[in-house]
Amino acid sequence: MKKFLMATAATALMTGGAMADEVKLGIILGFTGPIESLTPSMAAGAEMAMKEVSDSGKLLGGSTVAPVRADSTCVDAGAATAAAERLITSDGIKGIMGADCSGVTGAVLANVAVPNGMVMISPSATSPALSSVDDGGLFFRTAPSDARQGQVLADVLMEKGIKSVALTYTNNDYGKGLADSFKSAYEGMGGAVTINTAHEDGKADYTAEVGALASAGGDALVVAGYVDQGGPGVIRAALDAGAFDTFVLPDGMIGSALEENFGSEIDGSIGTVPGTESEGASIMAKLTEAAGIDGSGPYVGESYDAAALILLSMQAAGSVEPGDYKAKIMDVANAPGEQIFPGELSKALEILAGGGEIDYVGATAVEMIGGGEAAGGYREIEFKDGKITTVKFR
Repeated sequence: MKKFLMATAATALMTGGAMADEVKLGIILGFTGPIESLTPSMAAGAEMAMKEVSDSGKLLGGSTVAPVRADSTCVDAGAATAAAERLITSDGIKGIMGADCSGVTGAVLANVAVPNGMVMISPSATSPALSSVDDGGLFFRTAPSDARQGQVLADVLMEKGIKSVALTYTNNDYGKGLADSFKSAYEGMGGAVTINTAHEDGKADYTAEVGALASAGGDALVVAGYVDQGGPGVIRAALDAGAFDTFVLPDGMIGSALEENFGSEIDGSIGTVPGTESEGASIMAKLTEAAGIDGSGPYVGESYDAAALILLSMQAAGSVEPGDYKAKIMDVANAPGEQIFPGELSKALEILAGGGEIDYVGATAVEMIGGGEAAGGYREIEFKDGKITTVKFR
């Protein structure tokens, strides 16, 4: 149960001290690297929530919000850690929207966020390993764990009668965690994984990797990689060799770049990406279109929700300090309280300022379980006429 926020004199004084201040939030995403085509829209989604709060004039007596971007690179833990340290020490941020890829997220959390007591809400780090990290109550995510995606992907394949697959994954925490989750679920349902092998990103030629995958065989090839790195290289080599014509593509592979690179060449290929058929998702689609943001890609709604949750939790706590507001994140994210959708952050701030409760539904039907995990849903996709099309939601 949530605790009813009482408006006391002490809270009023604390809030008054923050009046008209500028609150800086870090946005740490891979603006370069293997998902660089996805991150501009993700950042824009988060910044849309920040602007909405700033324009309302209702955050802690009139504070404004300023985003500060930093490059996680998605794959270089050292670079991501240094970028996060600069956000805290030089820029004076009060929360982190990010990071994005699982490996760098774990590194930033362990080496920067926890030692500095900084809250992080990731919109896209999905490794199951992050569920059990010692985070001091500082880490949350708005995308569900790949422990769930592996099961959903297995369900899709079995329903389509695909009983055997070759599996390749990008050689990092995200790829291995997803591959392990999928393999366990798929084999548990009677499917056969003929080969389970890693590939390295950044190679010019994946002929040797595809040769091993083709030798093992399978009805389809699962590519648990990145849309701007090794994943497309594997697909191209497989197509050129005539080794596979149906590909199974998890979230890291879903993006407009895939349409641009392959078009109808991979028609019939299938995949999954976090998403919900919800009122909030429909509202978010209209808001992003009006703002000139491409909201069709993955994790745009999750990024909006991550930024919104940080700011609403600050309001609930009456403080911008992570140590004060971290305990409010689960409160504002879940029932009871008035449901809040995208575009309603002003209303939410007003309710919280008056001592009321909210249930933040947001763009992605936010529901947090356990230690800040997102329950989440998935969009099943299929390539048809060279385009990513939605089959249904799960």
